[in-house]
Amino acid sequence: MGRAYQNRKVSMAKTAAAKTKVYSKYGREIYVAAKNGGPDASANLALRSLIDRAKKDQVPSHVIEKAIEKATGGAGEDFQAALYEGIGPGGCMVLISALTDNGNRTFGEIRGVFSKCKAKLGTQGSVSHMFDHRAMFVFPGEDEEPVLEALLNADVDVSDIEQEDGMITVLVPPTEFFKTKTAIAELQPDIEFEVEEITYLPQTAHPLSAEDTEQFERFAGLLNDLDDVQEIYHNAEFSD
Repeated sequence: MGRAYQNRKVSMAKTAAAKTKVYSKYGREIYVAAKNGGPDASANLALRSLIDRAKKDQVPSHVIEKAIEKATGGAGEDFQAALYEGIGPGGCMVLISALTDNGNRTFGEIRGVFSKCKAKLGTQGSVSHMFDHRAMFVFPGEDEEPVLEALLNADVDVSDIEQEDGMITVLVPPTEFFKTKTAIAELQPDIEFEVEEITYLPQTAHPLSAEDTEQFERFAGLLNDLDDVQEIYHNAEFSD
């Protein structure tokens, strides 16, 4: 597992524009979590987890507070989660998660990016079966055995666990996210997670040539410019 299972997501450069996109992404996710589960983070575990991740990514408090206030106002957008899939530049597999208040608009925008980059937008299930949907936790540690024992005692269905380079990686089904986080935190009260998220992990890697890598970067940049796109997952392996 280890690095082979590290989340293959498109990361954005730390420019002002990218930071604005990150803030917008978290604002939308926090709004949806607060609207669906209530604004009290102590009672809404999904909201609490999102706020923790947002703070780790240096999202300003006012962005978080504004999203929660908007959710408690009653009015506002009705965002729905959507997953788009297809074949990206160079033949790699791509999953795109979005939060949209207009599915037709979002589909049209994403289809436009695929067309511009000579990629192929697929139907539901066309490539998602080649990704594992998992909750992923990565944190410092030298011995995974006590962690595995604590998880099993908490009746967690562990998909995989490994220690490598001073870090422990735990993979579990998405439904086990909060049970897993609680069990690890009880074992190590001062734990600081490097990664704590629900993600899609590719089962195989697909090498890209230098030319295809350049095209993929353009493809990912155009997708990231779309307001509704939250995350981009892929199985591309880039050439140096």
